[in-house]
Amino acid sequence: NIYPNPFNPSTEISFNVPYSSKVKLEVYDLNGNKISKLVNKYMDKGSYDITWNAQRHSSGIYFIKMRVGDYVETKKIMLVK
Repeated sequence: NIYPNPFNPSTEISFNVPYSSKVKLEVYDLNGNKISKLVNKYMDKGSYDITWNAQRHSSGIYFIKMRVGDYVETKKIMLVK
């Protein structure tokens, strides 16, 4: 879950790690450029919350990409200033 969405200037990303593994959580712009790395580490099984503060970024659509082991999920978010 990502809440709020649309957001200004920060949003909370909640996710579950089903088993202990390497987790990557990254933010991409519409052109596919990685603009922020939120998580890049080994995490234990459980629920987590990460806040992304996009104050220095411009309004627009961004994508949150999460990788846990072989699982990959992408969510669209909108920054409105």
